[in-house]
Amino acid sequence: MNRQVAILAGGCFWCTEAVFLEVDGVLSVESGYCGGQTSDPGYEEVCGGRTGHAEAVRIEFDADRIGYQDLLGIFFGTHDPTTLNWQGNDVGTQYRSAIFPLDEAQRAQAEVFVAKLQADRVFDAPIVTTIEPPGTWYAAEAYHQRFFERNPWQGYCMAVVAPKVAKFRRAFAARLRKR
Repeated sequence: MNRQVAILAGGCFWCTEAVFLEVDGVLSVESGYCGGQTSDPGYEEVCGGRTGHAEAVRIEFDADRIGYQDLLGIFFGTHDPTTLNWQGNDVGTQYRSAIFPLDEAQRAQAEVFVAKLQADRVFDAPIVTTIEPPGTWYAAEAYHQRFFERNPWQGYCMAVVAPKVAKFRRAFAARLRKR
């Protein structure tokens, strides 16, 4: 097994986590905060936009089963990378679209991937996804972990998370975890 880690921010971490938990080759997904300047931030601080952190997910994956580029493809296919600091009803820098490469190889792959999406005009507007240094990773509070899985009938989950998961299942059926 070739264990690797990717950190991605695509708006609300409940949505991003729910999608990547369904990906074959993903070993674990943790919701958390990345890219800010405050030490040990909490959810209320991050949501208030005072820490500079993005809601993000830390994905541990088996690179022998799914590559970093494949994760980027799912990432860009399941959120809107053309809206600055905004995903659906969530607005603020904490909901920005960002990639936090953990080494130079990931950084280079992310840069090439974004450039190809732009060149191929995959989206109707320019991609605003940032590629940022990861800084320190902070796990979100326990109640955020596997939130959609534990709260599928919660209003936000029904209105926002469930449609994103359904979109992933349709668009990336070949990447679904075998049950």
